[in-house]
Amino acid sequence: MPGRDSLRGVALVQRGPEDLVAYAGGTAGSVPDSACTLGTRFQIASVSKQFTAAAVLALADKGALSVDDPIGRWIGGCPPAWDAITLHHLLTHTAGLPHWRDLSRLDHDAPPSAEEELRIFGDAPLVSAPGEGFSYSSPGYVLLARVVERVAGQPYASFLATTIFEPLEMASTFAGNGDGRPQLAAGHRAGVRVASFDLDTTNAGAGDIWSTARDLVRWDRALASGEILSAASRQAMFTVHAAAPDDDGPVHTEGYGYGWRIGSVAGEHPLIYHTGDNPGFLAINAWFPNDDVRLVLLTNDEATDPSPILAELMGAAFSR
Repeated sequence: MPGRDSLRGVALVQRGPEDLVAYAGGTAGSVPDSACTLGTRFQIASVSKQFTAAAVLALADKGALSVDDPIGRWIGGCPPAWDAITLHHLLTHTAGLPHWRDLSRLDHDAPPSAEEELRIFGDAPLVSAPGEGFSYSSPGYVLLARVVERVAGQPYASFLATTIFEPLEMASTFAGNGDGRPQLAAGHRAGVRVASFDLDTTNAGAGDIWSTARDLVRWDRALASGEILSAASRQAMFTVHAAAPDDDGPVHTEGYGYGWRIGSVAGEHPLIYHTGDNPGFLAINAWFPNDDVRLVLLTNDEATDPSPILAELMGAAFSR
């Protein structure tokens, strides 16, 4: 595939139970260094948001919360401008909250406490009225993680482990900084190692998960088969709630569900996917429900151009 000799990362394409592509190249860049394998754990960045959405929906399935709850029901001290914001707005990026670039007081390299981070979010003006339109906001997903903690009465990373990762046997997947864990890739930019964002606090719920290609396709299969979440919650997750049209090559994105973008490829292959980028990492998790195809691309060099690689991976998926 294009970039095979230079790809630092892994690519996996499955149709049904069959691996159509299973590739690993380059090195993890850790100390000591080692070759990337399909067992290497990468930061999946904003692909993490689909797990945040699933955590909220799992609590909704238990009747512990509703996606129509106002954020102020679960988080105290919210500014008056947030009075109309619901969990649904946060899930669909329609709350009007800012994104990272609009939060100059927030230092990703010297993370604040969870309480101070919430104050920074609350001090920032809304970019639009709640429910008015789509405006991508990672801070909104941090708030969702905090809601999960308050409702579940346990740390967010622990809730993900006991509710999703362990039941689905995603043994290589976890949330947080990962200090001391084995088989972790180190992030790079054009071959030069870069420091990671804080994942324990600042990016909790928004881009905090480490995973492997095989664990991610296991996750996609679990959602497709109904192993996790109720049918109603899965339908809500994969319904377009916010128009966010976009075209990137053959991919047409119609809008945003709960933690997933929804669209099609070449007008004939419905697609549910999310991309992610953290310093040093790029990630893509894509599911083609009508074709029983899952595609994962993970790299620990953010300078990687994924377009030619994705074109070849989709060619492998649909040319047979």
